Amino acid sequence: MRIVCVGGGPAGFYFAISTKLRNPAHDVTVIERDPPGATYGWGVVYWDNLLDVFFRNDPPSARDIRAQSTLWQEQRISVAGAGAAHLAGYGFSMQRAALLEILARRALELGVNVEYRHEVDDLRPYADADLIVAADGANSRVRQAAGDAFGTSATTGSNPYIWLGTDRLLDSFAFAFERTPAGWIWCHAYPSGTGLSTCIVESTRRTWEGLGFDERGDVDTLRELEKIFAESLDGHALISQCRGTTARWQRFTEITNERWYHDNVVLLGDAAHTTHFTLGSGTALAIVDAVMLAQILHDNGDDLSAALRSFDVRGRRALHPVQAAARTSMAWFEQVDCYLDHDVGGVGGVGGGGGDPGAVSFAYAMAGRHGPQPPWRYQVHRATQVPAVRRALRGLHAGGRWWLARRRGESTPPRTEPAVRTSGAAPRSPG
Repeated sequence: MRIVCVGGGPAGFYFAISTKLRNPAHDVTVIERDPPGATYGWGVVYWDNLLDVFFRNDPPSARDIRAQSTLWQEQRISVAGAGAAHLAGYGFSMQRAALLEILARRALELGVNVEYRHEVDDLRPYADADLIVAADGANSRVRQAAGDAFGTSATTGSNPYIWLGTDRLLDSFAFAFERTPAGWIWCHAYPSGTGLSTCIVESTRRTWEGLGFDERGDVDTLRELEKIFAESLDGHALISQCRGTTARWQRFTEITNERWYHDNVVLLGDAAHTTHFTLGSGTALAIVDAVMLAQILHDNGDDLSAALRSFDVRGRRALHPVQAAARTSMAWFEQVDCYLDHDVGGVGGVGGGGGDPGAVSFAYAMAGRHGPQPPWRYQVHRATQVPAVRRALRGLHAGGRWWLARRRGESTPPRTEPAVRTSGAAPRSPG
């Protein structure tokens, strides 16, 4: 089978790898419009379930991905005037560029043809391909060229956001909410590589305009954001340039499609669906799409139509609850000013349910934004604010990671990571 994959992101490359692993005889070509190493964005986040997928599907690339990844422990939510709170758990992150380099190298090792600096605006040159995979992102030109064939809908959120980097290396996933004269503004930050962290800044449109970001230039924008988040950055700088690309303010667009295939063209990853970045599932969903499509093609042999129908049904069914959760998360952050004003009160005060510290109440509301929580969960949440409890949980998680690593067949268990800071420049948890 001759397969042409348009787009050299995680979805496109991992589909090519997965397909060649199942049938080396397939002629697979990945076409990428940018040069090698070019990518927009800083870090990507994932969890153990994606590591399981990587190791089951292709251990060699999985080992490289794990070696390039950073472990972060806990989520730390700091709120101006109300201290900080913590959410238990851990995850992994790595630079998006490093992930793409690993996948591109592995694809070449398996015999995939890779063409860089090649823009695809017309599919007629690939008329002899048995299958064309559109993995060219949320703004997929392949999908757009098909008109209404996929039943595409696009819904744009109201909050502006900008995807930046910082030279402050974090050891936890951090949220910082700052109150300004124009309203609340916040950042989501996590480690993404040696000496670097990703920092996504978001606010409501009213606050964004009130702070003048609709008129500021790139340098002025960074300097103002560094002032606003000075405590969280601890004297470090924000970085806009990522491999030659300057970050720009944008608003998130949710992409849905009624059908994921048309004739011999199939959508993959962000071309088929997008999920809001506050859910942190974009890369994982792209990888799962890639493995699922490769396996279904393999299982159906020469019956391409049956394979595409099966992928369409199974893929959309699996995605539905994830995209619904992402939609809820986006809507929650679009109303976050109301929650902050309720749980935190004035700039210098604390408030919220029953006299509980504002940051703790707010963090609990943020963690439960996808739906109702049982009453006992709040008591557990309050207990996890105690440093001794958090240290015990980190120990339990370390044991769990060791067991999962052995089960996956990792060559060595994960190395010991630095402990999560419980004091320092940032305010202590009020728990």
